Amino acid sequence: MSTTERRGPVKAAITVSLDGYVTGPDDREGQGLGVGGERLHYWVMGGPWTYETEREPGAGMTDADRAYYDALLQGTSGGLCGRGMYDSAGAWGGHNPFGGTMIVLTHRTGDQPDPSTGFLMVNGFDEALAAARREAGDGAVAIGGGADVIRQALAAGVVDELGITTAPVVLGRGKRLFEGFDRDIDLEILSVHHSPYAVHVRYAVQR
Repeated sequence: MSTTERRGPVKAAITVSLDGYVTGPDDREGQGLGVGGERLHYWVMGGPWTYETEREPGAGMTDADRAYYDALLQGTSGGLCGRGMYDSAGAWGGHNPFGGTMIVLTHRTGDQPDPSTGFLMVNGFDEALAAARREAGDGAVAIGGGADVIRQALAAGVVDELGITTAPVVLGRGKRLFEGFDRDIDLEILSVHHSPYAVHVRYAVQR
């Protein structure tokens, strides 16, 4: 199946700082959002947290943050992320926490873990998206990052909905979402939610 054989929609979403960074500097396993990057996900954790904090993502979301999250993921049954996100998250402890099979875009497919972990490593963006669509069936595919994967998806023209969460923080350094991106894309605002921790905007990608 090629990326042009469409079924359900493709939804890409990510959180950025006010100056456009998706991580602080030195993002790595055990410090997945980089130095100071925890603040990007205060909305996910329901408030301040650190890498040493034992906390269940999503458990303490505000009503506004939850409303955005639920609307974004409505109808989603397949997922795709990049190897950087997978590694920085420590492979989520060795098991896909999102249900189903998460497709991991990577050149290093020889690192494929046991299928029971819920991860499938695929080389090449088109092939990875095709695999995610097969997993999703008629449902939507969620692309969760990192930044490079979202740039590839937007450049390929396959994204139907883009969710941008802006955290009220200026990081100054790290990885920028649109670093080197030179495409011109029109968007339509679908919804706006805000909480003390973030402003969430869902966009329809115009073609």
